[in-house]
Amino acid sequence: MAIRKIRQLGDDILRKKCREVPEMTPKLQELIGDMYDTMYEAEGVGLAAPQVGILKRIVVIDVDGTPYTMVNPKILETRDTETASEGCLSVPGKAGEVTRPAHVRAEAWDENMEYYVVEADGYLARAICHEIDHLEGIVYVDKVEGELYDVEMEDEE
Repeated sequence: MAIRKIRQLGDDILRKKCREVPEMTPKLQELIGDMYDTMYEAEGVGLAAPQVGILKRIVVIDVDGTPYTMVNPKILETRDTETASEGCLSVPGKAGEVTRPAHVRAEAWDENMEYYVVEADGYLARAICHEIDHLEGIVYVDKVEGELYDVEMEDEE
C-alpha cells in the first residue's frame, strides 16, 4: 500500500461531484488500501476518494478501531442534530463548529461490493455525513457556524 497526497482546500477536485462505482476492480481495491494507509498516517478518522484526487464514490472511516469502507454510500435516514467541532485532513490546522445529524442510517457496499446498512450515532454519524459531503463536492467549511479557528497539530515524533 502507499501513502497518497491529500488535496488541500483550494484544489478544484474537492468541489467536484464523484461518480458511482459500478464494480470493484483490483485498482479500486488498491485505492481503498492506500486511502486507509493515508488516513492513518495523517491521524485522521475519515477520508474520501476526492481528497486523494480520485472522483469515485468511495470513503473510508475509522473513528473507534472499527474500519468502514463505504462504496456508493447513501444516507437513508437522519434523526436529531448536534453541533460540535469538526476538522478535515484537507484543511489542516483548522476546525469549526458544524451542526450535523446526531443519528444516521446509511447504506453502502464494502470493498468486496457486499451491501450493508450502518446505524450510527454521535462521532461516527458525523464522520459519515462529513465524508459523504466530500463525494458531493462539499467541504465542511461550507457548513461552519461562525469562524474557523486554529487547532494544535500533533508534533511528529
